[in-house]
Amino acid sequence: MHRMTPIAAALVLSLAFCAATVAAAPIELAGVTLQDRAVVADTPLLLNGAGIRYKAVFKVYTAGLYLGAKAGTTEEVLAMPGPKRLTITMLRDIDSSELGRLFSRGMEDNLDRQAFAKLIPGVMRMSQVFSDHKRLKEGDSFVIDWVPGAGTVLTVKGEVQGEPFKEPAFYDALMRIWLGKKPADWKLKEALLGKA
Repeated sequence: MHRMTPIAAALVLSLAFCAATVAAAPIELAGVTLQDRAVVADTPLLLNGAGIRYKAVFKVYTAGLYLGAKAGTTEEVLAMPGPKRLTITMLRDIDSSELGRLFSRGMEDNLDRQAFAKLIPGVMRMSQVFSDHKRLKEGDSFVIDWVPGAGTVLTVKGEVQGEPFKEPAFYDALMRIWLGKKPADWKLKEALLGKA
């Protein structure tokens, strides 16, 4: 009977591991299914990490971060070339204008005053987008995509909201809401970075 050499055995094991990695399954968080892959601007992305945003003991929303390759730090996420996606699905009803204000504050908390001042027009526009929606209900979702050459595309309840926010600094500031030095939720930050 033919026996495998140690190198052949290692190769078979590594191929089996790769196949298992490629066939990663969607994950479910608080009844929300997050696919393990996404496509943005014809580019395949992988789910880097996902988690739940808590406010005190209440579950507010799920979030999933999709990137072209795995990243374990905020700096790696922001420096990574190519499209990126953050998906958010509400786990409870929330006043949309309140959410817009929380996002503005989250951006301000993670930037110095001068950097934030440059982004105020974009921040005001984003706040208006959420105000126009009045309420986000449990199960509603929105998506923040970074599309190189176009900018930040905001999609709420399946509809793209106006023109992209063109400045790369605006996208970075948005990501810092969840991944910055003062994130909205430390456990969610760790989860998005694949550490949970």
